[in-house]
Order: sequence, then C-alpha cells, then structure tokens
Amino acid sequence: MRSARPVGLLLSAAAVVLWAIGMTVLQPLTEPIGPWSENLPGNNAYWARDLRFLAIMAVSVGLVLAGRGQLRWSQPAVALGGLWVAADIAIDRVDPTGVEATVLLAVSGCVVLAALAAVLRWRERATPPARPWGTPPARDRKALTGTACVAGVLAVVAVGMESPTDREPELNQGALATAALLVVLAVGAALAAAPARSRARLGLAAGLAVAALLGVALVRAVPPGTRLLPEVALGAVLLTGVTFVAWDWPGGRPIWWHHALAALAALVGPMAFLLATAIPIMILLPIGATFTALAGNSPINGADSDVLLSLFGLLSGLAMSLLLARPTVGNRR
Repeated sequence: MRSARPVGLLLSAAAVVLWAIGMTVLQPLTEPIGPWSENLPGNNAYWARDLRFLAIMAVSVGLVLAGRGQLRWSQPAVALGGLWVAADIAIDRVDPTGVEATVLLAVSGCVVLAALAAVLRWRERATPPARPWGTPPARDRKALTGTACVAGVLAVVAVGMESPTDREPELNQGALATAALLVVLAVGAALAAAPARSRARLGLAAGLAVAALLGVALVRAVPPGTRLLPEVALGAVLLTGVTFVAWDWPGGRPIWWHHALAALAALVGPMAFLLATAIPIMILLPIGATFTALAGNSPINGADSDVLLSLFGLLSGLAMSLLLARPTVGNRR
C-alpha cells in the first residue's frame, strides 16, 4: 500500500501533538495543590499521564505502519517509544505549561520523528526491499496485523479513561481524540496487512473505521462507571473487523468460522488479559507509583492504587496480537 508511509507519518505527527497537549494542558489539571495529606490524589488521578503514554504508543504504531511492518522500521519505532517515555518523565518534572511550551514540545517531537524517518528512509534506499510495493511478505503482514490489534486494544483503554471526579471536560476531549487516532491507526495497519487492496477490503475498512469512531463517541456518552459493556462491544467489533480486513480470503471470500473464533477471542480476550496483567503487576510491581515519584508528583493516597492503565493496555494488546496476528491461512492452521 503506497499510502502507508505518508499516512503512518502523518498519524504519528498527530500523536506527537496530542502528547504535547497532554503534557502542557492536561497534566496540570491532574496535579493537586498543596502537599497536605487530604489533597493526595485518588484512583486514576493521573489520567493525563496515561493519555500521554497512549499517544507515545501511537507514535510508534504510526512508524510501524509507515514502514509497512518491516523490521528495519519496527525496531527503531519500539526503541523510540521507550526513550520517549523516559523523556516524558523528565519533562513532567519541569511542569511545562502554556501555549509556548505546547508549541515547543510539539515542534521538537515532530523534528525527532522526521529525523528518525529520514534516517530509516536513507537506510532503506541503501538496501531496498525485494518487493517494495507488492503484497508484503508474510512476516511483515503478521507484524502489521499484530500492530493493528495492539492499537485496537489501546483505543478501548483510551476511550474508557476515567478520573476520581469525572467532571473534567478536558478528559472527555483527550480520551476521544486519543481513542479516535488509535482507531484510525488500527484500521490503517490492518489495511496495509491485507494481501490485496480490493474494493471490498477498502469498503470494509472504511465501514469499520466509521463504526468504530461512532462507537468511541457512544462509549464516552455513557456515564462513568457503566462503560464496561460498551467498551467490550467496541473492542470486539474493532478487533474482529481487523481480522476481516487483514486476513486472507481464499477464493475471494472469508473463512467464516475462522473469523467467528476471532470474534469470540476479541469479545473475551482484551478485558481478560487486562485483568490478568493488571492484578499481578499492581500487587508485585508498583510501576505507577515509581513513575509518579520519578516525575516529582504527589503520591496516590494509601486507600487507592496508582495504576498505569496504558501499560496494562499495551500488554493486553500484545497478548491479543499473539491470538489474532495470523493473516495467512497456513499460519492459522
């Protein structure tokens, strides 16, 4: 898919802008005023941090899409994501605010993204791939399908983000924008993984994107605390749609029972994996509290937990990719 590169880079740049806004506009809303114990934050208080981390993951997903799943792009994309998280923590300690800080962070992030893309493009020209514009090799298709699954689960995590007060209008705006971006990335990666860009697949991808974006808006319209079932439904539709777009259609039609199994996994898997990863990590590894301390923010009060939903979403997405990133029929067998 020739448009994968510009689309992937454009979406990565959009994620950079969301990250900058999250750092300078949303993060100050989550930090309590004063060091007194009665002002210590509660569960999900640092939702802006989670939205920023999700935006950073979206930057990496966009780079994988731009590289059409090639390892020479995927590995630097993952490395950039890890380094960006470390930079995020350091920048959070400074507490930047205001329009100037937003513009500075957005421009700096886009410059880093452009520089990395230029280096990867230069390396690619030095050793061009054997099939630059045909059907991607099986390994690249699998990487793209897995990336689409990760983005789909992260979209569900983003759209369900809540806070202790649930009154911040900025939370709704940030969650909607981040989830919508991840939905587009998931559909784009699935379409790039498809063996052929037929009218049927293009129409299916467009319909999936529209349905998922409407689902994102509907989930945010549901009152906080009652979003679980709509989130599960959104994840099931999005991930099942990814398999229809990305997987092989032998004889020109899907293997329906394969997609039925995928739908069952998409319905149950994301939330099951979220719980399976969140509970042990919360008990054994206080990652959220460590990140809070490194960023110089107030600790969560003792009655609540400092959770990092973005990390749990990433682990759940990777687990779902192990189940669903099987675009070829032989691979599924």
